[in-house]
Amino acid sequence: MLRLDSYMITNKNRLKIIVSWVIVLAWMLIIFSLSSQVADQSDELSTGITKAILNMIQKLVPFLEIGSGQLNHILRKGAHFTAYLILGILVVNAFSKSGTSGRKSLFLSLLVCIVYAMSDELHQAFVPGRGPALMDVIIDSAGSFAGIFIYNKIKY
Repeated sequence: MLRLDSYMITNKNRLKIIVSWVIVLAWMLIIFSLSSQVADQSDELSTGITKAILNMIQKLVPFLEIGSGQLNHILRKGAHFTAYLILGILVVNAFSKSGTSGRKSLFLSLLVCIVYAMSDELHQAFVPGRGPALMDVIIDSAGSFAGIFIYNKIKY
């Protein structure tokens, strides 16, 4: 057994801690992988999803007119928010499993997510056809904050 901030770590707890951080790293790798797509590849993925959603909307609400460019932009920004909302939940959960709680956990979780968002945008500066965007860091950070907030409302 190991003591960490008066938190008794048994083998079962140690496994939970390791698994929770492995899941965080796996999700970060997924985000990194999506950010590594060249502009054409990324656009192809998002426009394909946009077309499928537009087809569904037109079948459900045929009188509603939505431009594909407009919807594509909303979906791309929504994907940023959602990916980092999930990251926020995963990171705050990992800190919680590691014995860090309260404001310290919230602060560290948000810090990890924001730093990762900034590094992800910096990474995109080296991907052909892509570039860093401050607005994406803001959207990512808002998503992280929302995920951390949701986790804490459900847990406490």
